[in-house]
Amino acid sequence: MSVEAGHAPNPSEYISHHLQNLASSTQTSIVDFSIINWDTMFWSVTMGVLGCFVLWMAARKATSGVPGRFQAAVEMLVEMVEDQSKSIVHGNRAFIAPLALTVFVWVTLMNSLDLLPVDLPSKVIGWVGLGSIITHHRIVPTADLNGTLGISVGVLILMLFYSFKIKGAGGFMHELFTAPFGNHFLLWIPNLLLNIIEFCAKTVSLGMRLFGNMYAGELVFLLIALLGGIWSFGADASVLGFVGHVIAGTAWAIFHILIVLLQAFIMMMLTLVYIGQAHDHH
Repeated sequence: MSVEAGHAPNPSEYISHHLQNLASSTQTSIVDFSIINWDTMFWSVTMGVLGCFVLWMAARKATSGVPGRFQAAVEMLVEMVEDQSKSIVHGNRAFIAPLALTVFVWVTLMNSLDLLPVDLPSKVIGWVGLGSIITHHRIVPTADLNGTLGISVGVLILMLFYSFKIKGAGGFMHELFTAPFGNHFLLWIPNLLLNIIEFCAKTVSLGMRLFGNMYAGELVFLLIALLGGIWSFGADASVLGFVGHVIAGTAWAIFHILIVLLQAFIMMMLTLVYIGQAHDHH
């Protein structure tokens, strides 16, 4: 952590520092598409490549005989995703089922980065001599709203693509103006507004749900880290802070494993539900 010489950060400074991204420039407005959060981009791509590599290794080593533990785990995961996609999407799933599997594995890996010690990234950066260049670094891409909304925008694009592909341009436009209240010219504008709001609400809620849960988890880990900082390495009552840090950190990490997997599953399921809705005619 970069702080002034001889100045130890107070709790507010500590948390604020850990919640700042390594950005290409300082953000001065609520929306600025010219700014890139390099840490979010790096870890998103890295976890995506790692997820593809793991699935590739599973496919490469797959055998028709008795499967090993790794192959059995991947086969169970693939079967689970295939069953969910079959029950939700009524149509060709040649692309959709692998997409859902990719979303689940990718989001799980990105969420799992939250289980690393909160100060480990800055320590590693300091060890390799990049502390003066990389002053801020957030390792969890899904705790950055830009990352989660990027995923949800990708889902929105797929929703629109399959709506045009399944229903045709004319059928999709007809649905925009006639659902849900019916085909009457006085209801065309209300129908259109409601459908636009629905698409926007799905996109925003999909990204905000994942971001909110992972951001809250990250914040709890930071608070637990501060609890451990109470101990001054002396034989006094401050050692209770370290004991509480170990107990609370262990308990929250175990519980957070459930959150990591649950949020990835919800993201996968909502992706399937939204794309499945694009296949349905109203």
